[in-house]
Amino acid sequence: MLSVLRNRTYRRLFTAQVVALAGTGLATVALSLLAYDLAGTNASAVLGTALAIKMAAYVGMGPVVGALADRLPRRNLLVAMDVVRAGVALSLPFVTQVWQIYVLILLLQTASAAFTPTFQATIPDVLPEERDYTRALSLSRLAYDLESLLSPVLAAALLTVVPYDRLFTGTAAGFLASGILVRATTLPAPTPAARAGGLRARAAFGTRLLLGTPRLRALLALDVAVAAAGATVLVNTVVLVRDTLGRTPGDVPLALGAYGAGSMAVALLLPRALDRRPAGRPAPGGERALMLRAAFVLAGALGLFAFGLALPPGDWAWPGLLAVWLLLGAATSAILTPGGRLLRRSARSADLPAAFAARFSLSHACWLLTYPLAGGLAARAGLMASAAVLAGIALLGALAATRLWPRTDPATLAHVHPELPAGHPHLVEAGGGGRHAHDFHIDELHRRWPRGEAA
Repeated sequence: MLSVLRNRTYRRLFTAQVVALAGTGLATVALSLLAYDLAGTNASAVLGTALAIKMAAYVGMGPVVGALADRLPRRNLLVAMDVVRAGVALSLPFVTQVWQIYVLILLLQTASAAFTPTFQATIPDVLPEERDYTRALSLSRLAYDLESLLSPVLAAALLTVVPYDRLFTGTAAGFLASGILVRATTLPAPTPAARAGGLRARAAFGTRLLLGTPRLRALLALDVAVAAAGATVLVNTVVLVRDTLGRTPGDVPLALGAYGAGSMAVALLLPRALDRRPAGRPAPGGERALMLRAAFVLAGALGLFAFGLALPPGDWAWPGLLAVWLLLGAATSAILTPGGRLLRRSARSADLPAAFAARFSLSHACWLLTYPLAGGLAARAGLMASAAVLAGIALLGALAATRLWPRTDPATLAHVHPELPAGHPHLVEAGGGGRHAHDFHIDELHRRWPRGEAA
């Protein structure tokens, strides 16, 4: 997997991602402490609102970023967003009112909504070989998992020698280091997108691409299953460990660590597994079989968890929880890690920013729904009811993905263009008109997925 780091451009981009994630992890801890200083026992409400603002920024800004990304130099955009994020981080220690936190979080997450999908869309151009790109996806998944595991440890160590507001300085340093690394990197120039229409039309294109491509519609259904499982883990772990099982505070990060460990294990194994599953191969095989099975594992594990909550707790409960969380983390990684391969295969190079931005927005819309659902159901109806409902949602996502994703999913499709006049450049390039075949992507000339046979 590490062989991909021999590519100098990718090595710098990956390092930029790692240092930015480390800074983000420090900010998460510092923001919690800042909220407690300002709101006391209402800190949870403040953080919950901040999380909702984050998701709303992701959902609202993603398509807009996709519309603008092909009009702006990628490197300049990435560096500018890192500078904005660093500036927000340096401003957070000086806030004195809760509303100021909300404004700064909105600005910070809007910048992240611009940075992340643009960064993701750059990697396929840097690593054009699918084998290398798969390894990059796994490394990215590992970076996210390591951040969730190691950043709290780093923050705890720093808090022994500095006050918590200095952690925001570390956050700013991470974003600035990321910006410097990106600025020092020569990025490949993407193919300019030739899309007509204003900002609204361009912003809608990424969503139309996702909804018009069968495998990407399935990917969105899989995102629903992932959000159902992830919300259960992230929202309800602390209540499960402390109240239901009566364990110590130190066991909370252990439970979350089991989830991260499952995700990391699959991220390490996936490149070799996917190398043995050629892209476009009919099921069973390829991403389809792997990702659909993982979605049913998510639903089954959540159902097993709900059943366990109906039983009297015993000595088996704690290891059982760790095992279920490990399984959920592994299945989540098996869905999220290959997702970039599907996007890359389903869009032209020029349309990748729009595709990644739309997926970024719509996937976070799933989390915007499941986060409050997991917490609200747990508070009102109990953890078992919350787990059972989210297991049902995960199962619906898995079933929908199975139906939406064709069993045979070749890249090359035969189709016709009755709407184009004879002599149109596309028809001439295809051999003179009539029925022809090529790698099919939703774009200005191909607005609907064909029903024809594969070439």
